[in-house]
Amino acid sequence: MLKTVKKAGIFIVAAAVMILFLFLSRDNSATGDKNLNQVTPSQTDDPPDDTEDAFVEDVSIYVDIKGEVNNPGVFEATPEERVHDMIQRAGGFTNEADQTQVNLAQKVHDEMSITVPTTGDVIENVSNNEIGSEKVHLNSASKEEIETLSGIGPSKAEAIIAYREENGLFQSLEDLLNVSGIGEKTIEQLQDSIQVP
Repeated sequence: MLKTVKKAGIFIVAAAVMILFLFLSRDNSATGDKNLNQVTPSQTDDPPDDTEDAFVEDVSIYVDIKGEVNNPGVFEATPEERVHDMIQRAGGFTNEADQTQVNLAQKVHDEMSITVPTTGDVIENVSNNEIGSEKVHLNSASKEEIETLSGIGPSKAEAIIAYREENGLFQSLEDLLNVSGIGEKTIEQLQDSIQVP
C-alpha cells in the first residue's frame, strides 16, 4: 500500500512539473510574440527616406517636334536640354530634312514647337515660339541672342540674364522694368522682337 502511494505521489509530482513546464513555455512564446510585435511597428513607423525625393525637382517641360523627323510628337524635356537633344529623342532627322534651318544649339522651353522643314522649303508663318521665328525668347535665349535685339548691348544682355537667374523666368514684358538700364521706351522697342510666356 505504501509503495502504491509513493508511486502515485511521484506520478502527480511529475505531471505537475510537466504542466508547469508547458505553461511556462507557452507564456514565454506569447511574450516573445508580443516583443516581436512591439519591435515591428517601431521599424515600420520610421519616417520614409525622402533623401532621393529631395533631389527630384518638378522642372519637366514639354516640346512639340514635327516635320522631317522619324518620330514626331510631344516629348518631355528639361530646361537645360537643347533642340539637338529633342531631335535625337524624336528619332533623328529624315533623309529629306533641311538641317540648315534648325538651330540645334538653342535651349528648349515649355510649349516650344520645333518644325524641321523639308529640303527646299522655307519656314513661313510659324508661331512665335517655333524654330524659325525671329523673336528672341527671353527665358531661354543666350547672351549673344539677346544682344541681337535693338538697343541691347552686352551689359544689358548680362543684366537680363542675371535677373533671370536670380528671380526666375520672366512672366511678362513688364518684368523687364525690374532689370537695371531698361525702361518703358526700351520695352516699346522690343515688344515685337521678344517673347515671354
